[in-house]
Amino acid sequence: MSRPGGRRQHKRAQAPHPQSDAVHRPVLSCGDVRLVPLTECYREALRAICAEDQDIWDIYSYSLLGEGFDDFWGHALSVELFWAILHENSLVGCSAIVPDERAPGVVEIGGTYLAPCARGTGLNRIVKWLMLTQAFAFGAHRVEFRVDARNLRSRAAVAGIGAIEEGVLRRHKMTHTGHVRDTHVFAITDLDWPAVEARIRPEQGAGRA
Repeated sequence: MSRPGGRRQHKRAQAPHPQSDAVHRPVLSCGDVRLVPLTECYREALRAICAEDQDIWDIYSYSLLGEGFDDFWGHALSVELFWAILHENSLVGCSAIVPDERAPGVVEIGGTYLAPCARGTGLNRIVKWLMLTQAFAFGAHRVEFRVDARNLRSRAAVAGIGAIEEGVLRRHKMTHTGHVRDTHVFAITDLDWPAVEARIRPEQGAGRA
């Protein structure tokens, strides 16, 4: 998520102008940040930005490098839960809202990747605000974040938006490297949301396109 600034930022090709393709994934916008349904037109741009930080995939459950990216892409398009994250019309990442099929009204925000140039800029907070607003507006009463214990940056970012850390699932699951990870579980409930929303709401507001 966030990384201290100072890295050289490379100019990116302009992303195509998207249209919403599903009721549950409208285009979400706030200033120059937009979340749009992840579709085929973003495949190669996402592949390219995922390769910009090859070391980060060691602490993800899966890898978006090489064949791992192709496996992910087929899944992401089939489930229709992912958004592409655009900043000034350039692709800088992706994220998803995933319903818990065992518990109606519970969703997880996950599958998030941000390119190095987007970390430490405040963009992640805007993205999370947009996604949380969407989740609670459509009936969620609990939004979870599940983070690998080794991912200190993501744990700090989730806590920083006001999510409550509820515990650790020890030896929770095996990642693509064979590592058996501990998973920190954070949550924001519908009762928490008004105070959290007031704290992280961007000044310029948001809308749906």
